[in-house]
Amino acid sequence: YEFYMGEEPVSVLNKMILRFDEIFTDEMRQEVQNDGRTIQDVVTVASMIEKETDGSDQAKIASVIYNRLDNPTADRFSQMGFDLYATGGTEVDLNADTPYNTRTHKGLTPTAIASPGVDALKAAVYPDSTRYYFYALGDDGKHHFFATYREQQNFIASQERYQNG
Repeated sequence: YEFYMGEEPVSVLNKMILRFDEIFTDEMRQEVQNDGRTIQDVVTVASMIEKETDGSDQAKIASVIYNRLDNPTADRFSQMGFDLYATGGTEVDLNADTPYNTRTHKGLTPTAIASPGVDALKAAVYPDSTRYYFYALGDDGKHHFFATYREQQNFIASQERYQNG
């Protein structure tokens, strides 16, 4: 964005809206509608993806988020369970009583938690089709994906970074 000193706030907002309309194509809007989602929900998912990873696994992470949202049949799936949004600050309080705490509140956060980039938006609109419900960051710096909680916990137990705090 190009902004100028003294520029009116409405002008800034208009630039942002116009840019979003350039990026979020009619095809993407149709896909969101076909999936029975709202643009707000997709942007919220994209913002979570943006905060979770900057890698090539964004569409897989999107699949985990949607699998949990679409199949909340077990207690472990009823909350998203991501650490990043509990307090919005630098320290994470996993017990914070806020609708942004995805460990204690079901579903998505009430609003986006970050400004998602183009790749995160595309991943949120076009997620991979997987059976993954869990993932964890490995010692190799990559996310590893799992269909079951047990698989994830076994992986975490095998990782040096989790063993040494």
